[in-house]
Amino acid sequence: MRADPHETRPGDGSRVRLVRHAHSACAAVHSLEARAQALRPGVIGVEFTLTGELRAVRIPPPGFARRADELWRHTCFEAFVRRDEVPGYLELNFSPSGAWQAYRLGGYRQDMAPAELPAPPHLTIGQRERSGGAADALVLEALVHLPSPYADPPRGLALALSAVVEDETGSLSYWALRHAPGRPDFHHPDAFALTLAWT
Repeated sequence: MRADPHETRPGDGSRVRLVRHAHSACAAVHSLEARAQALRPGVIGVEFTLTGELRAVRIPPPGFARRADELWRHTCFEAFVRRDEVPGYLELNFSPSGAWQAYRLGGYRQDMAPAELPAPPHLTIGQRERSGGAADALVLEALVHLPSPYADPPRGLALALSAVVEDETGSLSYWALRHAPGRPDFHHPDAFALTLAWT
């Protein structure tokens, strides 16, 4: 199954701001925004825009589009997908290198296994430049064909959007639309703060 050429962008979903976890720091990042859209039943688009001093951010170099584990150990963008009537959830990881991963979890941080997607995610990665030639924004867009039952109409989806950013010292900062109390935890039920409905 190939992506429709008209569905290579997340579309006009509302932008949301990801917030840095209070127990992590990254002076190089000025802002981190995301947006998501249900493009049609079974297909979602997500976009992440990291704005700041990119020279001070460790960005994985471009590579082949492939599945890879532990992408979150470096700069990585993530989307978690849940349906209220379905046990568990999906975890989707997208690296600026072009690598990706998808996991299916049976419950909160339980029974994690690779998820089979109808097609590999279509990733577009780029940098925007300000005057003077200095890149000031890293943009990653992902088009994802979801597996059943997450792709089944008519009900909508709950999403948790997040990111891990590695700075030039190797320190990691954690960003999310909503943080649960305590340590950074993108899997927590409180993190699923965005709702998408099929159009």
